[in-house]
Amino acid sequence: MSAAYDPMVSGTVFNIQRFSVHDGPGIRTVVFLKGCSLRCRWCSNPESLSKSVQIGVYANRCLGVDKCGACLDVAPDRAVFDVQDGRVTAIRARRAERHVPCAEACPTGALKVWGRRVTVGEVMKEVVADRSFYESSGGGITLSGGEALLQPRFAAELLKAARAEGINTCMETALNVHSDALDGVLPLLDMIFCDLKHVDPAAHRRCTGASNEQILTNLRKVVASGVPVVIRIPVVPDHNGSESDLRATARWLAEEFGEGVAQVQLLPFRKLGEDKYAALAMPYPMRDCRAPPRESCDPELRRAAGVMSGYGVSAVAGAADSSRLRLKSAA
Repeated sequence: MSAAYDPMVSGTVFNIQRFSVHDGPGIRTVVFLKGCSLRCRWCSNPESLSKSVQIGVYANRCLGVDKCGACLDVAPDRAVFDVQDGRVTAIRARRAERHVPCAEACPTGALKVWGRRVTVGEVMKEVVADRSFYESSGGGITLSGGEALLQPRFAAELLKAARAEGINTCMETALNVHSDALDGVLPLLDMIFCDLKHVDPAAHRRCTGASNEQILTNLRKVVASGVPVVIRIPVVPDHNGSESDLRATARWLAEEFGEGVAQVQLLPFRKLGEDKYAALAMPYPMRDCRAPPRESCDPELRRAAGVMSGYGVSAVAGAADSSRLRLKSAA
């Protein structure tokens, strides 16, 4: 029998993406929860890092406060707006949610809201609308982020609600959370995607700002739980993409888990999100990094997967093979 759930528990999400095919088997609805405990230099979603609602400013879209001024007309506090050369260039509000009406009033999308408070019941109304697609494809709901487990009760109640509706469940997590948060969701998951940035502690801290000790401890717990595990590794230049790094990671995975991991997905580094960093007045950490061209990236990932497969690791290039994975409930 499915566990009872509370539809009034609320959390903060920054996107609900329908018809996803790369985040678990079948057609899925991915719910992106706000907040992350890592600061990966290559992150392309800076809007996911803070747990709070944020408003970004795309100054090049602003018509000018003299010609328009719609945002200022409804602003509860005009002092939070930075105006340069007649255009709004930034908004510096401690409580951005008070200024959401300003973004709603903007006719050009110069102000962009990231994040909204929603209840479990409200999310599930969107999720169940695509039930027929889940049933025909073997899909379901996937929780992602940011880091979904930074909102542990909200995440758990969403998973309980999905189970109550007969919808299968997946989660993507970087595992940099207290093990109690993980314990609360593992029994509710049919599959889990675990991000692995680096097995070397110093390299991990250098590029994510945090130790990997808790992450590796949690990864061992996840594999031991019996929930099908997919490990996702972003292959990033000058971080973990050298052949020696790949071999060290493959060796560690083989020694730790043997065949206990369903799949290892090697994901390409794309230099994305720079405009969002600018909109949020945040420096872009990878500004000086050159992303490999797409025509050489895909062959390199396939080569890397071959290197790791030589250690007995079931490695693939990219996330396209997610549809072939088997859920716990379907095993």
